[in-house]
Amino acid sequence: MEISRSWWRRAIVAAAIVLFVVAGAAAQPAAPAQPAAAKDTLGRDTPRGTLLGFMDAARDGNTTAAVMYLNTEPRQRDAADLAHQLYVVLNTRLPARLNNLSDRPEGSLANPLKPDLEVVGTIETGGGSLDIVVERVTRGTTQVWLFSRGTLAAIPDVYAEIDRVSIDRYLPDFVSRPRIGGIRLAAWLALLILVPLLYRLIAVAGVAFRPLFAVFRRRYPRLEWSVALGPGPIHLFVLAIAIGWIVSLLELPLLERQFWAVIERILATIAVAWLLLRLIEAAERYVRGQLPAATVGEMTAMLRLGRRAGDVLVLAAAVLAMLRVFGLDPTAALAGLGIGGIAVALAAQKTLENVVGGLSIVFDKVVRVGDTLKIGETVGTVDYVGLRSTRIRTPDRTIVSVPNGQIANVNIETLSARDKYRFLHTVALRHETTSSQMRAVVEGIRELLGGYPGVDQDLIRVRFFRLGPFSLDIEVFAYINASGWEGFLDIQQDLLLRILEVVERSGTAIALPSQTLRVTQ
Repeated sequence: MEISRSWWRRAIVAAAIVLFVVAGAAAQPAAPAQPAAAKDTLGRDTPRGTLLGFMDAARDGNTTAAVMYLNTEPRQRDAADLAHQLYVVLNTRLPARLNNLSDRPEGSLANPLKPDLEVVGTIETGGGSLDIVVERVTRGTTQVWLFSRGTLAAIPDVYAEIDRVSIDRYLPDFVSRPRIGGIRLAAWLALLILVPLLYRLIAVAGVAFRPLFAVFRRRYPRLEWSVALGPGPIHLFVLAIAIGWIVSLLELPLLERQFWAVIERILATIAVAWLLLRLIEAAERYVRGQLPAATVGEMTAMLRLGRRAGDVLVLAAAVLAMLRVFGLDPTAALAGLGIGGIAVALAAQKTLENVVGGLSIVFDKVVRVGDTLKIGETVGTVDYVGLRSTRIRTPDRTIVSVPNGQIANVNIETLSARDKYRFLHTVALRHETTSSQMRAVVEGIRELLGGYPGVDQDLIRVRFFRLGPFSLDIEVFAYINASGWEGFLDIQQDLLLRILEVVERSGTAIALPSQTLRVTQ
């Protein structure tokens, strides 16, 4: 049953919303794993922990804790003001790339010459770019990461440039103050309501481009890949671009910008995966349409396998991309897939052997649908060539399934591939046949074959070759050109009847196995 495009769109939107809800919970990066030894109570063991801990403390109004993330020694009041200014600058200007921050105690070591310095982001100011740097210092017996003195010295000037117009003044308190996972309720409502509505509006606007797309498909009807450029992936791309553009116009906090950056990357990943899946499907249809009719049967299974393998690779790449979006390292997942693949390969050794055998059969064109084969003691016509086995219909009209691994390791006799049929018979005459009668029979059969249509004239052999114990044997050998096995049987029957007529005209007869017993007295 064919599923309508609208149903697919609704399913994609619903799945995307569910994924977004889960992604939103992960938009705020998880607290970094802390080493067991010399653990800092404020989470300043890693660059990511320092940035997130400072943002949480400053957002909650905990000035005392926020000051502890600064590498400065001013008076308490000045430190509190500096912490507030730093929070405002980071909250409005720092790029939403928190998942890229190092969560290792030693940092990312991006600059081996300065292992104790870590750039957590770069912001644009009126005087150019400013690197936000944290540095590793020793506090008591613990090494912690603090915002560097150089960064703090530049913060007051950057703070003076910021126009503190927030979207909060346009939102009611019941959606701007409650937070779920550090994200305001307004953002969650926008995700659950406005994003699907925006997708629908983009789909409605895309109706205007359908005539142009239809003209393109009529002009290039053989471009099957154009089917993949359907509205679904394009709508998701446009939606991702629209979200990024809208967020850039609004003055949103850092965590919410991180939240929407995750949503934007998820949409882009889904769009790319969706587009690639449709391209693979279109490629399968195109290749199948270009195949000769005689090879469609055995190539269908291989094309289906190729499509499934391509789909799996695309989905696996999409999952890995999602892990990167959430700030997770996919190395462990890849290692697990490698180990799991080895285990599956060992467990399915015979199955893989049959699959490889099926691929070799298809590529080498050893077996085709419709061929008459003899494999061991099995004789029949190939009914279907699959990835695991080949089905052969026997003369008794039964189906024999032979594993492809076995076919790849045995001798195969393709009976239907014969260009000629061999006509080989022995004519046994009675011992009473005279030499003149023998010559007449040999010449008569040779003339019969030489003038018979359908007999290959290049090789005709009629010889009196043996004095047998019960008969005088004549070997008759020739090749017959026939359209098939049934045609060969008709020609063979007619030739044998004519050979009997030649024997009868010569005055002799076909010998019967007999013995003569002579008794003398």
